[in-house]
Amino acid sequence: MPVWSRTIWKPVVVPGGMLLLAVAVLVHSGWLALPLPAFSFLYYCGLAGGALLAWRFHSSRIFFALVVLFLAQQATSRFDAVHAAPGSPGWTALQAAWLLVPLNFVAIALIEERGYTVAGAAPIALFLFVQSVVVAVLCGAESAAPSLAARAHHASIPVSLPGYGWFALAAAAVLLLVRTMMTRKPADGALLWALGASSLAVQFLGTPRISTAYWAASAWILAASIVENSYLLAYHDELTALPSRRAFNHALLQLEAPYAIAVADIDHFKRFNDTYGHDTGDQVLRLVAGRLARVTGGGQAYRCGGEEFAIVFPGRTVPEVIDHLERLRAEIETAEFRLRGRDRRQVPRGPDRRSARTRRRVPPTRTTGAFAEELRSERLSVTISIGVAAATTEKSSADLVLQAADKALYRAKANGRNRVEAESSHRRRPRPKAAGIA
Repeated sequence: MPVWSRTIWKPVVVPGGMLLLAVAVLVHSGWLALPLPAFSFLYYCGLAGGALLAWRFHSSRIFFALVVLFLAQQATSRFDAVHAAPGSPGWTALQAAWLLVPLNFVAIALIEERGYTVAGAAPIALFLFVQSVVVAVLCGAESAAPSLAARAHHASIPVSLPGYGWFALAAAAVLLLVRTMMTRKPADGALLWALGASSLAVQFLGTPRISTAYWAASAWILAASIVENSYLLAYHDELTALPSRRAFNHALLQLEAPYAIAVADIDHFKRFNDTYGHDTGDQVLRLVAGRLARVTGGGQAYRCGGEEFAIVFPGRTVPEVIDHLERLRAEIETAEFRLRGRDRRQVPRGPDRRSARTRRRVPPTRTTGAFAEELRSERLSVTISIGVAAATTEKSSADLVLQAADKALYRAKANGRNRVEAESSHRRRPRPKAAGIA
């Protein structure tokens, strides 16, 4: 899949990149001429709101990222990093913030989300506590900084930043970008853009209004990622990454004729699950979903439940989409799926599961290597049946079109599976080869 694909870049840009861009434009253009206390209020609202959302949705990674932001902002403010000379407490605080924020964000991105369990949260909390104590000791806890109100009257003062801090920032940004493109999770994208916003906040420490605006942007970016993640869980299927049944129902409400709806079903999927287990069945679902996501003809695929999928073609008729569906069917049929071992779920769950697996022995006439090679070489054929219908003057309702597509799918199943059937015709696609167990 090309790296410029919309499905890859969307989680990178939305919502963090767009929010940071909006803040930068509003602040530097003068359109958002709020006083410093207003920006401070927005900053603390972002921290508090993000922490509450993180607690409610069990997102410990976002919570600890907010803690890192708060500690960095407090360190640079308390020890007056703006007026700091090399070797002063403020200079040490500036170096610590410029170095520790990127490193902590990368560490948070790499750890597994485990909620607020003691085993998962305690090590991170202890790690951040130790960092705070070390920075406070190095900076000198008795150092006092000018108040925010007093600093607001100072002219913009350039802040000198250490060279190794720039290297840490660049390396962390690249790692977070790559991880976001790989996982496509809002939390990883939020860490990337929150890192950028916090770096700008440090860069503009000499202008308190702008600096505080970027601190606020960092907090709101992290908070928004929780909302975005909740949306994805509600409207996208977690296993296949396709839009879910809820998204499909929403799309049906927005359709206007002409349009076509195709319904696809994996052939013999229940028998496949019973024979090879649910883990292998999940692999098949992901395989089919990956092909459906790349359907041509302007279609959008959805997972409606189980092994059932739907494809919506806005502005298309059945003759215009039939060849695209046939190409999709053939691509799935020719896709190679190799079973790499018997699924563990073949063994019944229970206290005797381990002993049952242990008692399983390789037949004496074959070596262990030969037996394993036989399992690895087993190939399975995955096929789908598709029914398609389009809106007409007689059936303009999406529900009626969907029912007609379902009837066409049943006809495809009855006529031998692994074929495309249209509701308004008896056109039958020949099967180049017999379908396998899938």
